[in-house]
Parts: sequence; C-alpha cells; structure tokens
Amino acid sequence: MSEQKVDNFSTLDNVSDRYKRGIDILQQVGGTNYDAPLRALQDIAPALARFTVEFGYGDVMSRPALDLKTRQLCTVAALAALGNAAPQLRYHIQGARNVGWSPREIVEILILVTVYAGFPAALNGISAAREVFEQRGDMPLNNKAALESTDASDRYTQGMQTLQRVSGSSGTAVVESLKDIAPDLGRFIIEFSYGDVISRSGLDEKTKELATIAMCTALGTVQPQLAVHIHAALNVGATTEEVVETIQQMALYAGFPAALNGITIARKVFADRTR
Repeated sequence: MSEQKVDNFSTLDNVSDRYKRGIDILQQVGGTNYDAPLRALQDIAPALARFTVEFGYGDVMSRPALDLKTRQLCTVAALAALGNAAPQLRYHIQGARNVGWSPREIVEILILVTVYAGFPAALNGISAAREVFEQRGDMPLNNKAALESTDASDRYTQGMQTLQRVSGSSGTAVVESLKDIAPDLGRFIIEFSYGDVISRSGLDEKTKELATIAMCTALGTVQPQLAVHIHAALNVGATTEEVVETIQQMALYAGFPAALNGITIARKVFADRTR
C-alpha cells in the first residue's frame, strides 16, 4: 500500500495496525473514492475520521465471522430502514456494488425494506440506488426480468409455505396471535410479506434473514420481531456467530444501545433453542 496522508498527524507508515487494517477494508468498500468521507472531516473532526477507520473498519468490519460482502448488504438494509442517513446510504450502495452485489440484488434488499420499515423508507432507498446506478452506468437493463408475481389465488399458500419454512412455529405464532383482533393484518403478513416479498428469488434466504436482523436491530423498536428473525436465520443456515456479528455491526450504524438490546434478544433465542 502506498504511503498516503491520513488524519492530520501521520502517514500510513506510522499509524496503528488497526488503522492500516481499516484502510484496507475501506478501500475494498469505497473503491477509488474510498476516502471521501474522511477528507470531509479533516477540517472539523479529524479524530472522528480516525475512529471511523480504526474502530468501524479496523475493529468491526474486518472481523472474520461474517464476510465483507454480507456485511455490506446488511449495512445497506439497515441504513435504508433507518431512513436518516442518505449520503451514507449512497456510499454503501456504491460499496455493495464494489464488493460484488449486482444492481438487482441491491434492489431486492431495498424491496425487503418495505416489510420492516415501510414503503417510504424503501422508496427513498430505491431513489438512492437509482442515483448510484446511473452514476456508475449500471442501471438494471431489463427490469421486467425482476417482475415476479404470484397468482392471486396462490399468494396465501405461497406465503404460508415460505413462513413455515423460514420462521417455523415462531412465525406462525405471530399470525395466530392476530386472529382475535386483526386477522386481516395476519393475512397481509402472509400474502404480502411472505407471499410477495420474502419468497422472491433475487436473494437467498440466509442473506435475507441476516439483512432483516440488521434492520430490526437498527430500528430498535421491534424486539419481538427481531427474535422471530433470529430464529429464522438459524433455521435457514446462519450460524450463531453470524447472527452475533450482524447485531454487533449495528453499533456502527444505530449505536451501542441498539446493538446491546439486539444481543440480549439473541441470547434468549439461543438459550431457547438449546432447551
């Protein structure tokens, strides 16, 4: 790696291993313009730039229990769900492309946002993605190929099959709990959330569930649903280490309280599954 100015106090030859490790990960994510967020901080908060590299990328994003490609899509999902960090969302959509996600796969994760953070958050995420794709010249060429639809009479059946396969009893218990007060909400969950969205083929189920854990952790207001999706992630092949890494990563994007609350939920789920 060539010597470059970092922060306002040193060069890469003199900084910590954490900083060098962080810069390496940041270059993979940010590409040729990887240091734009750091440069923007030099005149006002150079220490924040250093913390971003050393802690965010050197300590957290470099951890081996979850691969960088999955981490990056989880970051996109969480930022889109939060809806309060458009510049960072655009940067990380760029990053998702840089580490190997296709435009369609990124669009799929933003469609998934509708289920957990609502249509406005998803629409804003798609607007950010459009800007990035147009800038890169890689807009999806044939959107019709991504238009999956289910026959109206089959939406409930397909949704229920997907719910039972992915979430098992924890998911069906949620739907059952709505029968006495909001049965139509239960039907919407089955037909739309699982029949229309989660059953789509653009991403594998494990990736969808880890991204969902990232969203639910970052939002911080959906702890029962987070538990359901931790169960689901384990059901479709995620390891406990991958679940923990996904939750820990949200300390970067939603703060330590959100990550701590997520770990508390994960601890309970892991214990319940060993009984």
